[in-house]
Amino acid sequence: MVEAEKKHPAALQLTGISKKFDGRPALDLASFEVRWGEIHSLLGENGAGKSTLMNVACGLYAPDEGRVAVNGMQVRISKPADAIRHGIGMVHQHYKLVERFTTAENLFLSCASHLGASKIEQVARAIIEKSQELELDVNPYARIADISVAEQQRVEILKMILAGARILILDEPTAVLTDMESENILSLLRTMAKDGCAVVLITHKLREILGCADRVTVMRAGQNVLTNADVSTVTRGSLAKAMVGEDIAEKTRPKRKLGKSRFEVKDLYSRDLANNRGVEGVSFQVKSGEIYGIAGIGGNGQTQLANALIGMVQPDSGDILLDGSSIGYCTVVERRAAGLRFIPADRFQGGIIADQLAYENFCMTKTLDGTYGTWMRLDRRKMRRDTARAIEEYKIRGCQTETPSRLLSGGNAQKLLLSRELDANLTVMIAHSPTRGLDVQACNVVYDSLLRAADKGAACMLISEDIEEVLALSSTVAVMSRGRIVGEFTADEVTREKIGELMLGHA
Repeated sequence: MVEAEKKHPAALQLTGISKKFDGRPALDLASFEVRWGEIHSLLGENGAGKSTLMNVACGLYAPDEGRVAVNGMQVRISKPADAIRHGIGMVHQHYKLVERFTTAENLFLSCASHLGASKIEQVARAIIEKSQELELDVNPYARIADISVAEQQRVEILKMILAGARILILDEPTAVLTDMESENILSLLRTMAKDGCAVVLITHKLREILGCADRVTVMRAGQNVLTNADVSTVTRGSLAKAMVGEDIAEKTRPKRKLGKSRFEVKDLYSRDLANNRGVEGVSFQVKSGEIYGIAGIGGNGQTQLANALIGMVQPDSGDILLDGSSIGYCTVVERRAAGLRFIPADRFQGGIIADQLAYENFCMTKTLDGTYGTWMRLDRRKMRRDTARAIEEYKIRGCQTETPSRLLSGGNAQKLLLSRELDANLTVMIAHSPTRGLDVQACNVVYDSLLRAADKGAACMLISEDIEEVLALSSTVAVMSRGRIVGEFTADEVTREKIGELMLGHA
């Protein structure tokens, strides 16, 4: 960035922002600015206040105190429409899309007035033109419920751009993408910054900050601990330490002794919830004490496989064995009774009910087995007591037994989910993108939980689009493409290059 550009007013500036929820401070005199023509990264643990601060900028939250300025002029942003009017757009970590609608129908709701469109067909044409220009590969006629999380993210980015945003805020934009997809998105952001946009990148991937951002601000406990630092002056270690206040050791693949086969999938064919073919003759086995990793680009059958394994859909053919007994045609409840547990890709869609209290979410899976009495007379005192112990054990911050789950940060909601699923009866754990959108420390909590489950003899499956995550934890690594397992490697023979080639269909 040239000196002349630095003298121009900041594109977006937040100064002295404070915000409380239920009397607890989420932001304490926090500040942030992003200039035209730059990428400014906002870093911090889950619950540090990053998303809350940006939600103030995009009109979802009103600050208790502080000021917001756009292009040097103080503005009042009380709702998302105000933010859009000032050219501010945000892609949230949990997407704001109507699942029953198509892409074009969703974007008609948010972009029609800016595009001057009166018909959905006009919006569809705009989607095709802009997605081709940006190489985002968005189908305007696809129903949101039928596309992958990665594809939904592309829709959100396109929605923001077509709505006319020039100040772009992206919350964990590469959390569910492969290396190549991530580089494509980051390249797009660099191009947009070069074209004069102001880009805010909220991410936990330190390599992205060092390789993509111009400046970085770090938050901890609602306050700034590092502000407007030039990326050339920081290191991976210094950023991690600023985030958590201490040095963080990275996880490495553990050496472990494996037992006999505990979970086996035999020639499984299955459809998705919309009755489209998703899993094509998949076979593998997971041993006791093993973490079996499945890598792949989003939309290649991973979600359909997970749904078939947990019983959300019945297979067309093939079988699933747990400790030698068939569970392929058992219900979800019957599989859970056998010890099968699940961490979904979207914790607030498939794992936690946002409007329930923390203790209700923690205890919901045990209300059928009599642990807390009958459905007519639940022992809520015991439910709260058990939840309080889990909150303490898993260090779930900002959470009490009566806390509405929707108020928890992504990392703390994931800890609540883990504390419920990693119970004493666990035999098989299926974790689908379990660290999506989590910070370094929260990721380590997830990793440690999976390792502990494996150490106790569970068969663990890790389905992830993050190659580094799969390589760091898995004893065996498989690659899924077009609904099939197209390669399988032991920990000793697997390489990042081999996985990448198979994921992209180049092997």
